[in-house]
Amino acid sequence: MLKSMTAFGRARSLSADASLDITAEIKSVNSRYLDITVKLPRMYSFLEDRVRAYVSEKGISRGKVEVYIGVDVLIQKGLEIDIDEGAAASYLAALEKLRDRFGLKDDITAMKVASNKDIFIIKKAEDDMEKDWAEVRPVLSDAIDAFCGMRAAEGERLCLDIMKKAEGLREMADRVRTLSEKDIGAYPEKLTQRIKQLLSDYDIEIAEQRILTESAIFADRAAIDEEIVRLGSHFTALDGILRSDEAAGRKLDFLVQEINREINTAGSKSQNSEIAHIIVDMKTELEKIREQIQNLE
Repeated sequence: MLKSMTAFGRARSLSADASLDITAEIKSVNSRYLDITVKLPRMYSFLEDRVRAYVSEKGISRGKVEVYIGVDVLIQKGLEIDIDEGAAASYLAALEKLRDRFGLKDDITAMKVASNKDIFIIKKAEDDMEKDWAEVRPVLSDAIDAFCGMRAAEGERLCLDIMKKAEGLREMADRVRTLSEKDIGAYPEKLTQRIKQLLSDYDIEIAEQRILTESAIFADRAAIDEEIVRLGSHFTALDGILRSDEAAGRKLDFLVQEINREINTAGSKSQNSEIAHIIVDMKTELEKIREQIQNLE
């Protein structure tokens, strides 16, 4: 069945050498397209493209997806720390200006300046990059598996609920068909009598055959057989899509529009008050289906 676009997954693990404590979280909400945002520690920012590609490879094709990777360094390995001299000079100049402008005590020390981490450049050794991805990937994979499991479970619940509502629409469409056929069967005679009465009131004479023909034409225009047949076809298509494993949220949205069109047409043709009430109920139930579909991938 289809998957929900709303889900959450989390995983946490130590690296193989126990030097890193890695946490991965992934969550998503509804969106018309796939929009992936990745948040990483600054010195692991080189993994962003790999994380984004890996999420896509896992079959996530729609939704606003947020991925967070946290890496706590338990044992420092393979790090190169240097000074960003331009940033350090600007920072010191700002401190001196602050001191002179407000007559502050001159207590600028190396340790106080060092508290500003932005003046340091932390680089990872080139030969560690592949290793880091190898450490992060399994944790990210576990988080995505949990995420996809929730998407599948929620998607199944939504699909079953939509199927139940669609079955209710089928039943209402069948009631509309029965009432319409009964009305259409009586239309010609009722309309003929009405026309004859109006002609008599205005002392107008028209051939009997012409009256019967016009009554039959009107009855045919008021018939909603075609709309009911198309609704049945749409319901069958809806059921088939919901049972598939392919992302089809947009296709479902279009199909619901078509169903709504047929329901509106049937309602506009019918002159039966009971049918009118059923049509209102059908539109209400269809709107609930539309809202549910917005959550499907």
